[in-house]
Amino acid sequence: MSGSPLRVAIVDDEESVRRALARLLRSAGMEAATYASGMELLTALERSMPDCVVLDLHMPDISGFEIMELLPPECPAVAITGHDSLDAQVRASRAVAFLRKPIGDRELLDAILAAVAP
Repeated sequence: MSGSPLRVAIVDDEESVRRALARLLRSAGMEAATYASGMELLTALERSMPDCVVLDLHMPDISGFEIMELLPPECPAVAITGHDSLDAQVRASRAVAFLRKPIGDRELLDAILAAVAP
C-alpha cells in the first residue's frame, strides 16, 4: 500500500471477534476502528467515512443487512457471518465479499484490498 493506511471499520457484536480482526488489520498496516453495534457505526459515520467496512450480518440492534443499505455507495462492505445460507448471500449482495466465520487471515485481507481497489 502507498500513501495513507487504509481505514477499516469493523462491526461485530462479539468483542473477541472485533479484537482479533483489529489486531490482524493493524499488523497488515491498516487502521482499524471497532464498533460493537450497527448504531455505533452509523453514529461514527457522521464524523468520518472509512475506506471499507467489515460487517457482521447478524447483530441484535440493527443487522448488517440493514447497515449495508445505509452505507454510501463509495463505502464498500465485506460481509462476515457465522450463519451462512443462500438467503443471506442474496440479501448481502451489496457486499463485495461474503466470508464465513472463522475467517482466514489472508482471505479477509485479500477481500478488503479487493474492495478498495480502483
